Amino acid sequence: MISITHGKPALVLAPMDGLTDAPMRAVQGSIGAFDYAVSEFIRVAQEIPPVKVFRRDVPELLTGCRTATGLPVQVQILGGDPERMAIAAITAVDAGATAIDINFGCPAPTVNRHDGGATLLKYPDRIYCVVKAVREALPLSIPVSAKMRLGWDSIDPIFENAQMAESAGASWITIHGRTKIQRYAPPAHWEPIGLVRERLTIPVVANGDIWNLDEFRRCREVTGCEHFMLGRCAIANPNLANEIARELGTDRASAADAPDWIELIRQLHHYSSCFGLGDSYVLCRLKQWLSMASRFGSYPYFESLKRVQTLQEFMNIARLCEELGDETTPRELTRA
Repeated sequence: MISITHGKPALVLAPMDGLTDAPMRAVQGSIGAFDYAVSEFIRVAQEIPPVKVFRRDVPELLTGCRTATGLPVQVQILGGDPERMAIAAITAVDAGATAIDINFGCPAPTVNRHDGGATLLKYPDRIYCVVKAVREALPLSIPVSAKMRLGWDSIDPIFENAQMAESAGASWITIHGRTKIQRYAPPAHWEPIGLVRERLTIPVVANGDIWNLDEFRRCREVTGCEHFMLGRCAIANPNLANEIARELGTDRASAADAPDWIELIRQLHHYSSCFGLGDSYVLCRLKQWLSMASRFGSYPYFESLKRVQTLQEFMNIARLCEELGDETTPRELTRA
């Protein structure tokens, strides 16, 4: 069961639209360090998404809300109308969801213009109404959480917004330590997360700019949190989650010291194929992933892969780069 409770540290895979889809969630689940993942958001606009949309976008709903690698998945919904959000939450549970998260943090302009995500941070009473409507629509056995940023253009709103979410019945909240205006620009502000944690009775999950083990330690010291959410940093450095899980003392940490990139690449290819995704899509996703790992992690071979035109060639060159151990291996040689 998905839950966040005091006294039991948890590590969560963040929802990232266009990045942590079902195949990537399965890959991250194979690493073994995360307690659960949050799905990419499902938009609740004028029309309530039907069961088939929830199951299409979160296929784990068909397998007990777990990835093929056993990682539990929480369904995230996004929207500003309390009644429609409540009906959507009921629909998600009918589709198989065992926990619901509400997105109050997405900074995308299109989402914000259509009354979703971070735009609700400007209206604490609306956060209360949305959370309350969703909470009251579901059985108490289904946890309801909220993910939010510090505010729209300043950090001050987080204190009232967090209190509203708790008062409305949220089981826990996750706070990304940036404003909407910041989007993903550094720095993340951890201090307000700690102040919110001190004021609430429900658990608080800290999120933002935990790129390495030292930064995790500083975040834990500054916030006083025992629960953490990792996003881009876990994608760029697949072993970071294991390092942090060991620090937290969770029972999900493994002894791995370095990522097996060939195995992880093979897994993303495999799970993408299982979900019927085409070669061009998979090739794009692999390049997106390894580009991030090259810029923010330690993957050394992206220069040899970024202009590859076919998936099969990509897989062959990636394997040869690992075997040869040459960070500057030209494509002409790897084709030989």
